[in-house]
Amino acid sequence: MSTGNTSAPTIRYSAVTFDCPDPAELARFYGDALGLPVVYSTDDFILLGQESAAGLGFNRVANYRRPTWPDPSQEKQAHIELGTDDLDAARARLLALGAVEPEFQPDPDRWRVLLDPAGHPFCISTLV
Repeated sequence: MSTGNTSAPTIRYSAVTFDCPDPAELARFYGDALGLPVVYSTDDFILLGQESAAGLGFNRVANYRRPTWPDPSQEKQAHIELGTDDLDAARARLLALGAVEPEFQPDPDRWRVLLDPAGHPFCISTLV
């Protein structure tokens, strides 16, 4: 269906939002890990980001159910990939910030899977 307008609107990626039980806790974790400041905050939603760059949002969900990865009984709701130049140092820093390392690691020489404080799996890799 044409509207007569020949120019397409600009569409840009602005953020990914994670459901969680505590937006402040998850925003603190990712803000500290990635050096991102809070750009918007309410009791139920926090957005981290930088001027003119995509951000990360955290949305409070009542009765939130943590992912159980790698057990498929409660599938992961999101997955983020983080790049680093030092896999072991990044792993240690993220664990100190509150991440958890599951026992199962599909390819620990190439990347590490960690769980954020709300249980979302994410990867750190030197490949990204």
